[in-house]
Amino acid sequence: MTQDNAMKDGVRPPTPQTPGRRRRFWTLAAARPAEGGFCVELDGRGICLPGGAPLCVTSRALAGAIADEWAHAGGEKGGDFTPYDLPMTRITGTMIERVAPDPSAQVTALLQYVDGELLCYRADHPALLCARQKAEWDPQLAWLQARYGIAMAVTQGIMPLSQSQAVQVAWQGILDKMDNATLAALGVMVPAMKSIVLGLAVVTGALSAAKAAEVASVDERTQMDIWGRDDKQAESLRLLALEVADASRFLRLCHMT
Repeated sequence: MTQDNAMKDGVRPPTPQTPGRRRRFWTLAAARPAEGGFCVELDGRGICLPGGAPLCVTSRALAGAIADEWAHAGGEKGGDFTPYDLPMTRITGTMIERVAPDPSAQVTALLQYVDGELLCYRADHPALLCARQKAEWDPQLAWLQARYGIAMAVTQGIMPLSQSQAVQVAWQGILDKMDNATLAALGVMVPAMKSIVLGLAVVTGALSAAKAAEVASVDERTQMDIWGRDDKQAESLRLLALEVADASRFLRLCHMT
């Protein structure tokens, strides 16, 4: 969300002091009933998304969560914040302005991860990593086959693997049935984890967000176990878990009244 269009009335907030950082220009944030749902307002004025659409949702719970993150962003008027302080707003904006106008485009984007599915690319060394991949990844592929009848091919190494046409068609069928909120949540989870299988497991309730992020980070966690903790890597894994948790929370709020 840009500051220039954050307010319907054209109020222009102060220029941020540093790239990516913005200055809080409002005092109060609140969710208000609106036609067909709920809108979020700053000092009584509705928020507009970058494309001009009002920030309105059908779920009272989601609107309340969005208002709450705006209420805390920057601490108080004049304080600095970043878009990362507004995760529910960011995912909602994607749902409203990118997914809703053309869900098929989001489906197509997600299907690109089928051939690159993390769980299908296995290491051939070291032994500890091979064992952990098998122990943590095989059950997820087994779940996929048992629930959806999808048997994905697995390979060793990094050479590109193309899944069968039957697998592609099956995934297309699954994604085509999903609502806009679920597609938006997957649009965050799948790239973060590099796994459409784990994304599906989270949105269907088969895995918690925390467990899915843990399964997705087998390689990194094993590397640190072998070579020692890497603070930069550990921070990346923390952010990965946070992204998946935010997307899962967004979806849960969307489906609440």
